[in-house]
Amino acid sequence: MRKFWPVVFFVLFIAVFFKPLLINGLLPIPSDTIIGLYNPFRDVYAKAYPRGIPFKNFLITDPVRQQIPWRSLSIEIEKKLALPLWNPYSLSGTPLLANFQSAALYPLNILFFVLPFTSAWSILILLQPFLGGLFMYWYLRNLKLHWGGSLMGAISFAFSGFAIAWMEWNTLLQVLLWVPLILLAKDKLLDRWSFKWTIIFLFSEIAAFFAGHIQTLFYALIISNCYLFLKVYLKANKLKNSVFKSYVKIYLPFLLVGVVLFGITVIQWVPSMQFIFQSARDIDQSPFQNPGWFIPWQHLLQFVIPDFFGNPTTLNYWGVWNYAEFSGYIGIIPLIFALAAMIFRRDKKTYFWSGLLLVSLLFALPTPLAKLPFLLNLPFISTAQPSRLLAIIDISLAILAALGMDMAIKKRSVLVIPTVFVGVVIAGCWIFVLFFYKFFNTVTLEQVGVAKHNLYFPISIFAVSVILFVCWYIIERVTKKKFIIMFSVILLIVTSLDLLRFGQKFLPFTQASYLFPQTKVLTYLQQHAGLYRIMETDSRILPPNFSVMYHVQSVDGYDPLYLKRYGAFIAAIERNSSDISSPFGFNRIITPKNINNPLVNLLGVKYVLSLTDIDNAQFRKVFEEGETKVYENSAVLPRVFFVQTVSQVSSDQEAITQMFNPLFNQTTQAVVEGALAKKTFSPGNITVTSYTENSTVLRTQNSGDGFLVLTDSFYPTWHAFVDGKETPILITDFTFRGVEVLKGNHTVVFKDSLF
Repeated sequence: MRKFWPVVFFVLFIAVFFKPLLINGLLPIPSDTIIGLYNPFRDVYAKAYPRGIPFKNFLITDPVRQQIPWRSLSIEIEKKLALPLWNPYSLSGTPLLANFQSAALYPLNILFFVLPFTSAWSILILLQPFLGGLFMYWYLRNLKLHWGGSLMGAISFAFSGFAIAWMEWNTLLQVLLWVPLILLAKDKLLDRWSFKWTIIFLFSEIAAFFAGHIQTLFYALIISNCYLFLKVYLKANKLKNSVFKSYVKIYLPFLLVGVVLFGITVIQWVPSMQFIFQSARDIDQSPFQNPGWFIPWQHLLQFVIPDFFGNPTTLNYWGVWNYAEFSGYIGIIPLIFALAAMIFRRDKKTYFWSGLLLVSLLFALPTPLAKLPFLLNLPFISTAQPSRLLAIIDISLAILAALGMDMAIKKRSVLVIPTVFVGVVIAGCWIFVLFFYKFFNTVTLEQVGVAKHNLYFPISIFAVSVILFVCWYIIERVTKKKFIIMFSVILLIVTSLDLLRFGQKFLPFTQASYLFPQTKVLTYLQQHAGLYRIMETDSRILPPNFSVMYHVQSVDGYDPLYLKRYGAFIAAIERNSSDISSPFGFNRIITPKNINNPLVNLLGVKYVLSLTDIDNAQFRKVFEEGETKVYENSAVLPRVFFVQTVSQVSSDQEAITQMFNPLFNQTTQAVVEGALAKKTFSPGNITVTSYTENSTVLRTQNSGDGFLVLTDSFYPTWHAFVDGKETPILITDFTFRGVEVLKGNHTVVFKDSLF
């Protein structure tokens, strides 16, 4: 029983941290931002809260604007025993499975098939620190470290700054939590190959791959593969045979597992790579010179004083750009132990994790070397924000904290220098807020007040730490007895309280009723929109991707990956010209508002939501709830229709130029990029018999050959079949789909496929 109590301690800490969920029934989801920030949800609570319901953290909106809608739709489609290939509710249609962040194939999604969505989502969030911490504890114990150091490493990893900042996304940490288990499996397999650990190794790598965040996965692969290469090299060096032959022999089984992994994950990485190549990822990135792209030098203070620059939950953050991007805090005591290991411990594992930490810092900070990949425009790396290297930095610090505590248990004197160093940093910050701030014109008295206030708690934790270290040393010197268990437990409790306060200050827990509630406006749209789309004139109304939760199709969307053609099309609409040059004027968040452009009719926008009156006879107010007004577009085109004249063009620029020609008639003309035998066609009738996420079934009737236009985004995985025979889909009207249909009565099926 004795060997299990560290795990019991960790489980109790998890229970305390998630008390709002486990006892009070609150969700670890920032749903308070839904009803606090956006209409028409604010309208529901307008009488009781004229300024909107208070929300805890405005910085956390992505989970409800991206991850939850995408996962919810994926699970819904999978429950129909189909692959979640396509999302028709955002961006006039966009890939879903290929969107890595949908995490549609994540093994732990099994929870969604046995529990309600909100319960499963909340449990998945809880499992991130729980599983990550347990895996880290087992990995550290396998390194023969003291249980106290192992538990310290587990807690500081599970509740590190990176973990807290991204916990409610339910993707980044779902990747990272498997890293310690992967490392443990590799260590076990290097000792002796077994079926059990081969399965654990393969499953953990598969889970990390499907967990939903490609950049964190890239970092996880860096960690695990560098670790493996070094361990294999060290083992090969001990053998009497040739080092190269020994290395190949030891590494070959891992390579075979990698081949199996490669084959199993093809269902994800092939569609994702295809989507990336079709997307605007390479042109709509923030310049790396922007503040906050790298971790600013001054924000290294957040490793010691996490809220020196304020906190978004208290609305007093005055640092560079985004608080969460620079939060690498692992606790005062773990930091001291980590520094002790780096300074005094002399073994290969300490060298490895220290080296990984320093290299990661080198590329996360705005150093000349860190800027080189962006200057060279290296694929993938140049589009990845380097501040996210905090994933590697924090896991390295957590492991070093375990190594440091393991060493300090045997020799307390190693804590003197790192403790003094942390003390000097805190003292320097205190002196700054008292005196030196006057020499910095960019720092206001109010900001100094925030920094000063947020120094009190770290100073208290540091003071308690110093007292504990001194007492530990003195008591053992006087009594000549070891008090390892007692002081280890006390240090773990202090660290737990430190990280508990840090994490719960940042993370919201909210009422279940706040998560995508029903409103009268949404009910109206669900009843009347049908296959038509909606559009908003104000970013405060139904933000991008919310429409997914209500199965209402929209022209907007929020995604790091969006189709380049669609982005160019929206840019032209917003510019009121045929200018499709990049950059498009938006990055990730596409929210067209120019309702007066005629191409909006082609997009199938039947309803426009506005907070102000629309002075345009084309739009008629049909519904209103609170501040939110719904207007109907009388000039909207059908979502699918026959045209009579088709023009062939050889480029996207030529296509958009023709479409902006005042003589271009959207109802009877189309512009096609591709080979077409004829240019004039007959009108006809179309009936939509079925419209689902992965397919559209139409029945057509025309007296002559016709050309059918479907205003869903063109994408190469879609195929068209006329009476069961495949026919080419042509890029039509710049970003939509068109097919030729012979005269007579036919069944036309558009169907999405995996590749």
